[in-house]
Amino acid sequence: MTLAGSDLNPPASVERLVLWGDVLDFSDDPGFAPPKEAQGVRWRPDHAVLIEAGRVMAVQPRSQALDAAWQTAPVQDHRGRLIMPGFIDTHVHCPQLDVIASFGTALLDWLNTYTFPAERRYADPAVSKDGAQRFLKALWAHGTTTAVVFPTVHKVSAEALFEEADAHAMRLVTGKVLMNRHAPEGLRDDVDQAERDCVDLIDRWHGKGRQAFAVTVRFAPTSTPEQLMMAGQLCQTYAGTYMQTHVAENQDEVRWVASLFPDARSYLDVYDRDGLIGARAVLAHGIWLDANDRAVLRERGAQIAHSPSSNLFLGSGLFDWAQAQREGVHVSLASDVGGGTSLSMLRNMADAYKIQAMQGTRLTAWKALHTATLGAAKHLGLADEMGRIEPGCMADLAVWQWAVGPVAEHRDSLAQTSLHERLFAWMTLGDERNLVSTWIAGRPVYSADQTSALAT
Repeated sequence: MTLAGSDLNPPASVERLVLWGDVLDFSDDPGFAPPKEAQGVRWRPDHAVLIEAGRVMAVQPRSQALDAAWQTAPVQDHRGRLIMPGFIDTHVHCPQLDVIASFGTALLDWLNTYTFPAERRYADPAVSKDGAQRFLKALWAHGTTTAVVFPTVHKVSAEALFEEADAHAMRLVTGKVLMNRHAPEGLRDDVDQAERDCVDLIDRWHGKGRQAFAVTVRFAPTSTPEQLMMAGQLCQTYAGTYMQTHVAENQDEVRWVASLFPDARSYLDVYDRDGLIGARAVLAHGIWLDANDRAVLRERGAQIAHSPSSNLFLGSGLFDWAQAQREGVHVSLASDVGGGTSLSMLRNMADAYKIQAMQGTRLTAWKALHTATLGAAKHLGLADEMGRIEPGCMADLAVWQWAVGPVAEHRDSLAQTSLHERLFAWMTLGDERNLVSTWIAGRPVYSADQTSALAT
């Protein structure tokens, strides 16, 4: 489902283009089934992806002759390389590139010590603009083509992200952060002004091109009950908007929420009773939810943005993905930079594997890659637009090398008897160094060979 009124036909610098390579995407969720039993894997080696005006027009075997109309189209030969849908990062913080890899604190101390001081700088429009440009280029350089993004409390920080993403026809979900208490001066807003800012951003940006607005509650402790009620009213009034926040990330945080909202059954209930939990709600972490909470998420169709690298780095806990799946909760994957230590979805998949392994579940490459592509697109209501490589979808793509460096190259050479084994080695050993190029709406935004020439 696409956004009502959206214009999803961005201009293309190259009207027609052909990419040759090994195409991998998914038609369905493979679940946690063993690799040989998984369903929904679509592997098309040595195929051509035909792109026109920003969209995939066809995928065909390289042995099949191109129609006459395509004979003169530019061709990029990526034989022996992997072509996949661009990754979808469902929870990441633009200003936190400034504090990635900051040493030695748990969540609440980390916010006060590193994050909040960095975010105050984004009141400056120039800082917000530079930050948005740097952030989006960094996403593209890691093969990510869609993101659900936290800016700061400043309206200008959301505007800068919208403007930069729109200029490149990128699907972006973001919105001004709501935060009116338990934060330093310069990072607190006012309920009435915050509502006016959100309405203005919705009117100007939601459904413009590929932009979508998210009602963005920082987390329950930094919003008064009045602000949470206002946020819920925005969600109910403006159909089609998203909601993003944090929930049950850290045990100290959970206890703090319980003390601030003693009438709420749980942390999640703080949001639910104000109408914030729906099919377009993206809740980061969810490590310390209980069975009742997970039932609410299932009933509402909301998703947990699992942030493995961040959970490990901040020592927040181990999310039980398999249990969430068994209980019908939608789960997507997220980098959560800067609590997370890399924008690379491959590195986050490798961390996710380790977290699940510690709880007795083996995460396959099929499940991880589906979750970061079609799975996320479905949970966001955007599967008709992205997450697959098939006619009609936007040409949001990434081209990858299988292996970089002697260890990975050796491992890859031994793993080629099994596609899953090869992909698992790539997922575990690979990172942004494996990326050849990134395409958004059929246009190159990143090339390993021409980094400075693209995405300007």
